[in-house]
Amino acid sequence: MGTFPKFLLEPLGDQALLVRFGESFSEELSQQVLAAEAVLVRNPFPGLVETVPTYHTLTIWYSVPDVLAAQSAERARNAGNDLFHTEMPVFDWVSRQVEKLLTPAPLERNYPDASAGPAGGRVKIIPVCYGGEYGPDLEEVAQIHGLTAEEVIRLHSGACYRVYMIGFIPGFPYMGGLPSALATPRRSNPRVQIPAGSVGIGGTQTGVYPLASPGGWHLIGRTPYELFTPDHDTPTLLQAGDRVRFEPVTAADYERIRRIL
Repeated sequence: MGTFPKFLLEPLGDQALLVRFGESFSEELSQQVLAAEAVLVRNPFPGLVETVPTYHTLTIWYSVPDVLAAQSAERARNAGNDLFHTEMPVFDWVSRQVEKLLTPAPLERNYPDASAGPAGGRVKIIPVCYGGEYGPDLEEVAQIHGLTAEEVIRLHSGACYRVYMIGFIPGFPYMGGLPSALATPRRSNPRVQIPAGSVGIGGTQTGVYPLASPGGWHLIGRTPYELFTPDHDTPTLLQAGDRVRFEPVTAADYERIRRIL
């Protein structure tokens, strides 16, 4: 059973706290972030509003009035203890709650494999029509790397990706695991409008644009799946920690799936 790694607590405005586990992004750091989030979700402190995982940090949003009320109740319960006579700054009080939850013993008790994080997350298979009007940059990406379009498709669809975070626009998954042979800098001239469902490559990552939006990633395909449905209880198809595989489909299959959805 592992112990939890060292972390830093930093203020983020007056209603949030940042738990920092490192400065880069990797699967190991992602696992640590998600393990910490799982503990906080299972054992929320008074005033916890929301947790937001990223590459190597976990943002914790809290309600100041609820925290002040919790402090007041705490002082009332410990009226005879001098340690509770003075009101603690909100950030300090929240930091104390987080530190208590994220120390090794509570973590191991509440999340037995805390050092490893969730066991790989869910696995999602996403159909993609590569090239043509669906992936206008496929040929360019192939030329950059001295590959054929078919080889790019084979490499991209043959990998298993990890969702590190959701950001940029609602539902956009930043995914690691892109084969190094496909790592491609962003376009020098970003597009003003990218169709929803477009699958792109940006640096060492791949992602899917859930909404029509501007963007600078190289577009190699498009999925008929909707990645953001705000009227659903869970509005995003993907979540941090999920595993993703892309399944090549024909244009006819793409249109058939789109009509069904």
